[in-house]
Amino acid sequence: MFVSIKWLKDYVNIQQLPPAELGEKITRSGIEVDAVIDRTQGMTNVVVGFVESCIKHPEADKLSICQVDVGDEMAQIICGAPNIAAGQKVIVARPEAKLPGDIKIKKAKLRGEESHGMICSLQELGIEGKLVPKAYAEGIYVLPEDAETGSDVITNFDLDDTVLELGLTPNRADAMSMLGVAYEVGAILSEEVKLPEINYTEASETAASMLTLSVDAPEANPLYVAKVVRNIKVRESPMWLQQRLMASGVRPHNNVVDITNYVLMEYGQPLHAFDYDLLETGNITVRHAKEGEMITTLDEAERKLSGRHLLITNGEKPVAIAGVMGGANSEVSETTTTVVIESAYFESSSVRQTSKDHGLRSDASSRFEKGVDPNRVIPAAERAAQLLSELAGGEVLAGSVIFDELDKEEKIVKVSPDFINSRLGMKISFEDMWDILNRLKFNTEAANGQLVISVPTRRQDIQIPEDVIEEIARLYGYDEIPATLPEAETTPGGLTPYQAKRRIVRSLMEGAGLLQATTYSLTSAKSVKQFALEETETTRLLMPMSEERSLLRQSLLPHLLESVTYNTARRMDSVALYETGSVFLKGQDELLNEQEHLAVAITGLWLDHSWQGEKKPVDFFVLKGIVESLSDKLGVELTFERGQMDDLHPGRTAFIIHGGQRIGVIGQLHPSEQKARDLKTTVVMELNLAALLAKATKALVYTPVPRYPSMSRDVALVLSKVVEAATIENVIRNAGGKLLKDVRVFDLYEGDKMEAGKKSVAFSLTYFDPEKTLTDEEVIRTHEKVLAALTEAGAELRS
Repeated sequence: MFVSIKWLKDYVNIQQLPPAELGEKITRSGIEVDAVIDRTQGMTNVVVGFVESCIKHPEADKLSICQVDVGDEMAQIICGAPNIAAGQKVIVARPEAKLPGDIKIKKAKLRGEESHGMICSLQELGIEGKLVPKAYAEGIYVLPEDAETGSDVITNFDLDDTVLELGLTPNRADAMSMLGVAYEVGAILSEEVKLPEINYTEASETAASMLTLSVDAPEANPLYVAKVVRNIKVRESPMWLQQRLMASGVRPHNNVVDITNYVLMEYGQPLHAFDYDLLETGNITVRHAKEGEMITTLDEAERKLSGRHLLITNGEKPVAIAGVMGGANSEVSETTTTVVIESAYFESSSVRQTSKDHGLRSDASSRFEKGVDPNRVIPAAERAAQLLSELAGGEVLAGSVIFDELDKEEKIVKVSPDFINSRLGMKISFEDMWDILNRLKFNTEAANGQLVISVPTRRQDIQIPEDVIEEIARLYGYDEIPATLPEAETTPGGLTPYQAKRRIVRSLMEGAGLLQATTYSLTSAKSVKQFALEETETTRLLMPMSEERSLLRQSLLPHLLESVTYNTARRMDSVALYETGSVFLKGQDELLNEQEHLAVAITGLWLDHSWQGEKKPVDFFVLKGIVESLSDKLGVELTFERGQMDDLHPGRTAFIIHGGQRIGVIGQLHPSEQKARDLKTTVVMELNLAALLAKATKALVYTPVPRYPSMSRDVALVLSKVVEAATIENVIRNAGGKLLKDVRVFDLYEGDKMEAGKKSVAFSLTYFDPEKTLTDEEVIRTHEKVLAALTEAGAELRS
């Protein structure tokens, strides 16, 4: 909202405050002033000139030599404007004048002819091109004939003005008008607001004798007012009116259209003018559009309508889209002699929907969307009629044609002073509250210890006691609110058990030499089910950025492997990455289940001690050791079960089991998958971290350093190749009893000296008693039980 200070002074006394100081007070009261704009922009020595003669320049077809009376002398000025002509009153920048943009005018010679000054366009006076009347958009501006030759253009035509640009929030629709801003400034400065005096002579004939009205959609249009003004003369608006509109960011057109825009900016009430003769029927009917109905609007665009759009019609065909834009078939033109002025209250959601559907947003629609003052609809129509009478020579027909089912009652809000002070943490006196509400022009009474406030309909943002509190606080002064610390018991921050264990996981991964990666949660249809631990339906975005990012992922591994490929392609032969992140799985109830997973991908060398001649490529057991370290660190029991999964090596894949449930997978990439990704041997792992960390962990128990020696025995067993070492290890542990403390596999042989289908697995068994030194007899007895159990399990001792 642009507010002209000169215009504002018509309604409220600003106490001779400098514009910047007034802007500061408005900002401190709650409406931010984004800019303070000086319309003069440093201009000097710009006067009214009269073009006595105008002839073509002998050396340039597009230049004219003008003899211009500037009041105290006749000046020769060369002008290139296409619309320059003798007999015009024009704007002249004399020699030594200053124009916006730090432009200085000097005497000059153009194609051999002297030029003493410059005839100016409005753009050269710092006015935006989009605000210049179309008739003068490509040339100089022609002043009214009654402009005094030699007079100062800046002071005589309201250019010595300052404009405040207000940054309004959506709730402050009341400040989208000059009167609304006047009420705000009046409340800040404790000044009265002077409303425009509406007084004009009516004709004996009534508006109802020429116009009929029917409203078929009262829920969307509860109030419609039409006035008829005849015998008007459509012409340019007076200079003061044009300047006020341009200062408000509105382009002047003609006196009729300019008057409707002027009242819009003054009252905040949108108006529309119809050419009465083009209405043809002498009737206005407000109704919803028919499906597929068409209208050509003022911007010459043909628009297709639907049943949710509200129309103004002549009873037969559309003449305007209600609250948004008029129709080209009833537009006011130079030949118009009788106009119908429309002032209405259109329901905000209807206008908002229509404006959105057609991509049309105007000053009128933005005000209807936020809600106009129901008690200004009729006064705005009367104000327009007055101005048409004064500025267009119109004859206003008596009365108005009105449809009125609108509730215009003021809202009552009750609030106690104690409630206000308790919410603000202040001690504002009752007298100060009363004064602020009176300054806001809120009719207030005191009853039963409460303030009973009748809120003017112009302030539709005031609905509840908290709204009143905000009004009192901002006008009392936000700076007066004391700064206090909150009074409450504080709780020291800390991590939840889940968060603490997740940090342990990350610390262990990084301690093992892995780097953390973060990849996209969105993936493609090709990758979405790859390596997924559970089979569920996929979840597709409604409006994906691309097909590569169209589905929510069900596994971390596909993108983690992409990161590995990316790095190896850039000559990083050894890459070890891990990621913790969410996967998204659909449950039986179709609700999305977000699970946190941990994934690891390693390729290349695990150890590279060149100075010791030691190099160890990554393999399945390296990653299995990391998982076992994680199991130990978290105090949870994890076991491994041979398994198969697409894209993983069939003989080097295992599922990770916890509490009898499969929570993860570990394995080496299938050779074909490695080749497709251009990778060497690569091992991967993914597990359901949420399920793992949700389980209770075993308490850490301190084990003292042994005082007594242990004894070890080695045993080599011949097994079928299909028998897993873990199965035999469980047999040994179960048979060894309490004296058996540790079992480790230390050798595997499958060479040509073994029988076909057989393998040799060697175990090291450690026996220990924390209470005493073991004897050979005790170890032999226990070891024999182990051997017997192994024989029973089908294992053969290797000689």
